[in-house]
Formats: sequence, C-alpha cells, structure tokens
Amino acid sequence: MRLRGKRLRTEQKYYIHLHDYLTLRMKLAHLMTLDPNSVDIDGYNIRSLYFDDLRRTALETKNDGVFRRQKFRIRIYNGSDKHIALERKSKLGEYVAKESWRISREQYEEILHGKYESLYASEDPLARDFYASLTVGGYTPNVIVDYWREAFIYPQGNVRITFDKRLAVATNQLDLFHPELSFSEINMPGITIMEVKFDDMLPNVVREQITPVHHLRSTISKYVLCREKLMLLHTQ
Repeated sequence: MRLRGKRLRTEQKYYIHLHDYLTLRMKLAHLMTLDPNSVDIDGYNIRSLYFDDLRRTALETKNDGVFRRQKFRIRIYNGSDKHIALERKSKLGEYVAKESWRISREQYEEILHGKYESLYASEDPLARDFYASLTVGGYTPNVIVDYWREAFIYPQGNVRITFDKRLAVATNQLDLFHPELSFSEINMPGITIMEVKFDDMLPNVVREQITPVHHLRSTISKYVLCREKLMLLHTQ
C-alpha cells in the first residue's frame, strides 16, 4: 500500500519503564544493528520545528483520532545544519508514510522569515504542498520538539526499533538554531518511548523480544505532548 508514491509502514508506539528499556536494549543489541548515525551512548539528537494553522488542525486531528492526518515539520540532527529536511508525516490509522525534501540553511532562514519563493519554484510535490499550506492554509511555526533517539535496525521486514529519551519542548524560541534555546522536559520520570516500524511484517525473532511490553502500547505523539505542554506554560 502506498500514499503519494511512498510505501506505508506500520508504526507502533509504547511507553516503557526504565527496567524494560534496559532489558530490551540489551536483547536488541545482540539481534539488531545500532544505527550508524549514533554519536554516543544515547544515540543521536533530533530537533524538529512543527507547523500548524490557526484551527490547530495538526493538533486536533491527532487528539480526535482522525484516521487520515498529516504534519509538516523541519528537522535537524545533533544541532547541525549539514542536513536540514522538510518533512511531511502522513498517518492512516497505524500506517505511516514520510516524505522528505532536503533544504539549505538559507532556505530554512527564508521560510522562518516568511519568504517562500524557493518552495514555489521547486518541482518537488512536497515543497509545493508545503507552500500551499503556508500561503493558503495559514500554517506557521508553533513548537520545537527535541529528544535523543537510540535506533536499532533489522534488514528483514525493514524493521526499525527506536528508544526516544529526554523529550523536551523549546519554551522561548521557534528557531532550531537559536543559540539561547531554552527547553522544558516533558514530565515522564523513568519512562522511555519505544517505536516499532516495519514494512509488511514484523519477523517473529523480533516480535518475541518486544511481546512482554505489548500491554504498554499507546497512541503517543511527541508533537502533541510538547505542543500541549507549551500551551500550558503560556497560560501560567
């Protein structure tokens, strides 16, 4: 099954406690390959700037459990501008597709300051759709989500299992590269977010390792957690 030419993958999310994380991490390290992008024991840092409209469509469609929904974001890794990606994440139930278009630091700065000419000039469908969302849909930057990700890869089934830690929301800026960004951690002591992604099937050898935490499965959205935390902070 495909969406706009991109293969839909199954995505399952879990809240897991610290002892489950440590146990699973040890098991998976013997079975799967650690993502080569890892820079230290915590993996690598992901920082994303999300966009939404005045009706809070991205937020409300998630909270309302709308079957088909999408989010636009600009994402960087380890605080670097070497790889800046405009992304659209689309969800159909538990299936997910991600489209990505690489942009330069100059293009990022232009988008941040309301200059969208490079998007309009592009022939990439994602860039053109993002341009329409910004100019017609009224989408604007609304929250920065930051966390560390430890990722394991298994080739059969294109499996990717990730542990997301130290989830935090930027409280004072909407610029991914601002030198004075301040963060507030989402209050989940001793909790790690595990995500399991795969194509057509999850191999039994992997499934057997994660089955013990099946009862902790949840419809987690790091975007929603951070957006609602930021909204709460702004009302205090």
